Amino acid sequence: MSDKPKLTVLGAGSWGTALAALTARNGVPTVLWGRNPVALAAIAGQRCNQRYLPGIELPQELRFESDLARAVRGADIVLIVVPSHAFASMLVELAPLLDPGTAIAWATKGFEPGTGRFLHELVAEQLPGRPAAVVTGPSFAREVASGLPSAVTVHSDDDAFAQQLAGLLHAPNLRAYSGRDVLGAELGGAMKNVLAVATGIADGMELGLNARAGLITRGMNEMLRLGVALGARPETLIGLSGLGDLVLTCTGDLSRNRRLGLALGQGVGIDEAVRRIGQVVESILTADEVARLADKHGLDLPISASVRAVLHGEVTPVDGLRALMAREQKPEYPQGLFGHA
Repeated sequence: MSDKPKLTVLGAGSWGTALAALTARNGVPTVLWGRNPVALAAIAGQRCNQRYLPGIELPQELRFESDLARAVRGADIVLIVVPSHAFASMLVELAPLLDPGTAIAWATKGFEPGTGRFLHELVAEQLPGRPAAVVTGPSFAREVASGLPSAVTVHSDDDAFAQQLAGLLHAPNLRAYSGRDVLGAELGGAMKNVLAVATGIADGMELGLNARAGLITRGMNEMLRLGVALGARPETLIGLSGLGDLVLTCTGDLSRNRRLGLALGQGVGIDEAVRRIGQVVESILTADEVARLADKHGLDLPISASVRAVLHGEVTPVDGLRALMAREQKPEYPQGLFGHA
């Protein structure tokens, strides 16, 4: 019998499946829950998530359960890995089912649609008083599931829980760090999706590597300025959850958000681009919430604003880029690192 805590992963998409496979291989008693019992039974029978991670064998130790109450019963830790738009409803479903001592973690990236609230705020509201942590960082699910070298970071106000969860994830091919800046870690993981659309558009338009580097660097500036306005620690945003995830998502073609930008830059309509990707593209909702937060704090975030306008069909990718390039010349940091753009 394992002396490691029992873990339930909620969400049988690519990232949920990859994390569940990782912890099961680490000797952690792991249950993977999915909302679709037919699809979950197929994954269990084939020992492979053919839709999201084709060709990758899942460990025999990993268990599957489509009934939510049974999946979380007796769990020491529940790790939520559902899209951000389903996160709040998932918490509502969970609240009456959890044992009193169960801790909560999430590997979801984004905000609550329509409010701009961070996911940790929803957890504190729906499941107060429990240890809670976010798992984030530059980590494509396919590479983690394949055992390629990767790194993540776990942030929590509870240092002991952050270190415990990082220890469960830490493996020969995955380094897991810990920290206590939950807001900063969440902001980096959400905002990088918006910026990845910008670099994807530029690459889809074949504007060159200089343009890509400029967009990543100035996008990082936008992330830092918004983060500091919200109370995040700058070192969090130049770490794995910010800069690391930004670089990966802006340059790696496994990124759904980058692929969306590539398609838009090549002249594909947004509905068709999303259909081709076939999975949730978080940037479409996140761009609105970044704009909401920027307005609230009086910040001018031109790259993020341009992406939002393109995603809403208010401007074409060409016009959006032209507007960015037409901005007046100015010092790179007119008021220090966190001054206005």
